[in-house]
Amino acid sequence: MQKTIGIMANRTKPNADRVGAKLVELILHNGARALVQRDMAEVVGHPELGVELDDLGVNADILFVLGGDGTLLGAARRFAGHGTPLLGINIGHLGFMSEAGPEDLTMAVTRVLEGDFYLERRMMIRTRVYRQGAMVHESFGLNDAGIGKGSFARMIEVTVHVDGDEFDHYTGDGLIISTPTGSTAYSLSCGGPIVLPHISVMLITPICPHQLVARPCVIGADQTVRVKVFARHHDLGLTVDGQVGFAMQSDDEVVVERSPHDTVLVRWQERAFFSTLREKLRDK
Repeated sequence: MQKTIGIMANRTKPNADRVGAKLVELILHNGARALVQRDMAEVVGHPELGVELDDLGVNADILFVLGGDGTLLGAARRFAGHGTPLLGINIGHLGFMSEAGPEDLTMAVTRVLEGDFYLERRMMIRTRVYRQGAMVHESFGLNDAGIGKGSFARMIEVTVHVDGDEFDHYTGDGLIISTPTGSTAYSLSCGGPIVLPHISVMLITPICPHQLVARPCVIGADQTVRVKVFARHHDLGLTVDGQVGFAMQSDDEVVVERSPHDTVLVRWQERAFFSTLREKLRDK
């Protein structure tokens, strides 16, 4: 059966079109079918392969995502409901979640078409904001949900409940609720632990708490976190995956729980989590 590989890209990256064009040629040369996001298809010389971005998740067996971690996070949120496996091709800066670079295109296409890979499921979170009892925002994320003050605002207060029981009360810059994937992102910068991606948990990490005893906490993936937010100013908000923003008000309640959808990533068997961690996050 002919395999269909979709290609989406962050075209603000300098090499996106060049890498995309090479990928298309490799896929077609190996007898597979290629689909390309429409605004890129003509640029790479194959307008007949162009489809709308949302259709990639429906019609592709595997989706090659060209960009950095931010591009992959966006693809995860967009296509999680379809269960389409994502292979990150890093043409950005860090590329922590990517599995290949521009120098690996031939290898990546060959291995995908030969089935020489495995699929890794990553849990996602669903975040909802309630205002006076009514839901005013909902979003899904692969990394985290961050509740925080603005750059020049004073501190905010958050009261955290887990499954209905009060967990803690923080005063500071805010709070992060993250997945294991997000444990190596904003949460890590705030002193949270690193969690292996296959472990089903959520992390609660205070951001610059103004108290001596506040510590990050790991809870079960199927628990529900409710965060009541209070501030004497109006400069506070919610950010999901560092990309989706929502302006909050004092007395809003944020509810975070496991999403019904996972992100599926294409992985090479020999590429271990800790080796990637050392390569990407240690000082060189």
